[in-house]
Amino acid sequence: MRYASVTDRLAGLGGAKWAVHARARQMKAAGEDIIELTIGEPDVPTPEPFLTAAAQAMRAGRTGYSNGRGEPAVVAALAARYSARRGREIGPKQIMCLPGTQTTLYAILRTLVEAGDEVLIGDPMYATYEGLIAQTGARTVPVPLRPEQGFRMQVADVVARITPQTRVLFLNTPHNPTGAVLRPDDIRALGAVAAAHDLWIVSDEVYEDMVFPGVTFTSPLDTPELAERVVVACSISKSHAAPGFRSGWCVGPVEFCERLLPLSETMLFGSQPFIADMTALAVSEPSPVAAGMAERFARRAGLIADALDGAGGLRVHRPEAGMFTLVDVRATGLSGEAFAASLLDQRQVAVMPGESFGAGLSGWLRLSLTQPDDRTAEAARRIAAHAARTMGNAA
Repeated sequence: MRYASVTDRLAGLGGAKWAVHARARQMKAAGEDIIELTIGEPDVPTPEPFLTAAAQAMRAGRTGYSNGRGEPAVVAALAARYSARRGREIGPKQIMCLPGTQTTLYAILRTLVEAGDEVLIGDPMYATYEGLIAQTGARTVPVPLRPEQGFRMQVADVVARITPQTRVLFLNTPHNPTGAVLRPDDIRALGAVAAAHDLWIVSDEVYEDMVFPGVTFTSPLDTPELAERVVVACSISKSHAAPGFRSGWCVGPVEFCERLLPLSETMLFGSQPFIADMTALAVSEPSPVAAGMAERFARRAGLIADALDGAGGLRVHRPEAGMFTLVDVRATGLSGEAFAASLLDQRQVAVMPGESFGAGLSGWLRLSLTQPDDRTAEAARRIAAHAARTMGNAA
C-alpha cells in the first residue's frame, strides 16, 4: 500500500526521542522505584478554581460545538491580557485558540511554510520542533546555541544561514531545554535581521510566566515595528498547571489569523467550550501557581548545580526559567544516550539524553526540576556516583 510522504519525513521524529522516558514508565509500572526527571509535568495539581469553572461550565451545558477562532469570552480575555502586557492594543481578530501549544505551532507553521522553504531554529531545540517543521515539507536549518553564550541565539549565526528560501525565524523564549531567556537587545537585533530579510518570527512562549527571580521576560511582540511579522504561541499547560486540558492560542497579525482560520476549521472546529470558559478565567488574572513553581525550580536547579558541577568531570548549565537544567557528561566518555540508559538501569534515575534535543546537546543530559527537593537531591547524588564510577572504569 502507498502512504503520504509526510509519514516518511516524520519517521523517527515522534516517540522515539522519548525512549528513556517510556522505558522508565514501564519500570515504574512493574514496581521499581524510579526517580523520574524526564518530562515537564508541573509539580502542583491544577488549581481548584479552574477545575470548578470547567465542571460548572459542563453542567451548564457548555459541551456543544465551538467555532474555529475560539469562544468569544476567552478570545476577549486573551486580547485584554496581551494588550495590558504589551502596552498596545491587541484585538480579538489577532487571536486564534487551539488545543495546546503543540497544535498551535503545527497550525502556525502550516500557514507560513511549505516544501522548498527553510525555517531557522536554535539547536538545541525542543524535541518536537523538527517534526513540526518537517510536516510542512519545509527544511529545518539549525542555528547553533552555544553554552558559552548562555545558549542565546546570536545574530551572526542567523545571518550566516539565511538563503533565498528562508521564510521563518523560529524562537523559543524562555527556551526548552536550556532555560535561556532572550534579552531585549537580542530581540531587537534578531528582529532587525528578520525585517531586513522579510522573515516571519514565530515565538514559542509557553514558559513566559516561569522566569526565575531576577530575570525579565521579553517578547518580540513587545516591539511595535515587528507586529506584522510576529506570531506568538502560548498555553496554560505550564503556567497554570493544566497540561491535560490542551488549551493554547496564538497572537499575530489580523491577516495571518484570517488565513489560519480555514486551516484550523479543517483540523478541528474549535476547542471545547467548557475548557474555553476555564481558560478565560485563568488568563484574566495572574497564575496562582507560576511564581511558586519558578521559585522551586530555581532552587532545585541550584541544588543540582551544587551537587554536580565539577563532580566526576560533570558540568552544569544553570537555567534562567522553565522546568529543566542541563548537565554536560562528555568528560565521562559516554554520549548522553549511553549515560541516560545506564543511569536508568544501574541507578534507577530517568533523565532525557541531550541528543533528543538536537546535535547541539550531544553528550549532555536534560533533567526536569519537578521532583521534590529530597528526591532531586537523591537523584543528583546518584548521578554523581554514576559519573564517578564511569570515569573510574574508563581510567
